Amino acid sequence: MTIVAIIIILLMALLGAPLFVVILAATMLGFLSADVDLAIIAAELYRLAETPLLLALPLFTFAGYILSESNTSTRIIRLTRVFFGWLPSGLAVVSLVACAVFTAFTGASGITIVALGALLLPALIQEGYQEKFSLGLVTTTGSLGLLLPPSIPLILYGIIVQQMELGQKFTLPELFMAGILPALLMIVLLALWAAWTSRHLPLRRGAFSAAEAVAAVKEAAWELPLPVFIVVGIFGGFLTISEVAAVTALYVMLVETIVYKEIKAQHLIKVITDSMQMVGGILLILGVSLAFTNYLVDAQIPMHLFEWVSANVDSKLTFLMLLNVFLLILGAILDIFSALVIVVPLIVPIALNYGVHPVHLGVIFLANMQIGYFTPPVGMNLFIASYRFNKPITELYQATIPFMLILLLAVLIITYVPWLSTWFIR
Repeated sequence: MTIVAIIIILLMALLGAPLFVVILAATMLGFLSADVDLAIIAAELYRLAETPLLLALPLFTFAGYILSESNTSTRIIRLTRVFFGWLPSGLAVVSLVACAVFTAFTGASGITIVALGALLLPALIQEGYQEKFSLGLVTTTGSLGLLLPPSIPLILYGIIVQQMELGQKFTLPELFMAGILPALLMIVLLALWAAWTSRHLPLRRGAFSAAEAVAAVKEAAWELPLPVFIVVGIFGGFLTISEVAAVTALYVMLVETIVYKEIKAQHLIKVITDSMQMVGGILLILGVSLAFTNYLVDAQIPMHLFEWVSANVDSKLTFLMLLNVFLLILGAILDIFSALVIVVPLIVPIALNYGVHPVHLGVIFLANMQIGYFTPPVGMNLFIASYRFNKPITELYQATIPFMLILLLAVLIITYVPWLSTWFIR
């Protein structure tokens, strides 16, 4: 009977059943085979509902959806172009910074490609960059902001690991701080690559204009306080994560609907509906995944997995290298939310036994997921960019390879120099 049930669950997954249904079925099968009351699944859902950090997830998601539906992307590009456009390969740097900021607040790499790509790709080509380079830049930079606060994947990782109660505690502000230097490292390495590859191109660079700077700041004046809310509120210790999320969501809604008037009341209802459907899906998957994690722990599967890994991997350095390979493959075949809820409960206990701090592991995980977004053959950003720019997928494969190699170098540095992620942890 158990074998038949496993085959049915596998068929459900292959036929495209919702992820939460597959995980829930596997969880129920596991508990039934262990003679455990299925009420424990409801208990896990209730425990999730009591998580203090949980409130931040829908609020930041709502704020990100509003920003993605307004003209914030245009204002971000204008602002970054004023202050970075005069640099060598200035527009490439503008693309890197603008995409990272936009993804950090919207939490979605694909939205960044759709919203900013239409503006940046023609501008890059018009300024003199080669089309192949421009395609690769826009496709790869869409995921850069996943390590920057208030990234939704960062929050989700924090919730999952804290629910596991592994004994090595950390706060979400610490996780936010951990991603800043690695994200900056990626941006700097890509900027240096852009400057090197375009050194012989006849690029048109504009001089810094104080008048344009004032105009750009004035245009985005109502959105500029958003990073301040996070930096001062969270890192200054004045507000909790949930309070910052509430302030951000309320402020963004008022600014985009009343001040800029870019989102009408009717459209606001649709934004609320879409964002909460997204959150509902995440929470449903997260709830049943935590129940599944409970079963895995009871069945000592992480312990058996660790024993197997320990018998075959004799050093922390080797483990980290294999972990990176595994995560890169994972990122190419799974979306980031599915990867978080399925894989994190398995790899965190193993990583802790190798002496990897959970904060450092979170940065490694998300840094690899960033690259997975555009890893052939099925990286999600490749297909989004192919559709958005009407280009063959094979052309995007070729365009993104140099950027992938640069970011792989960054991942190796992030992996083997843990100080970049844990410098503030005593």
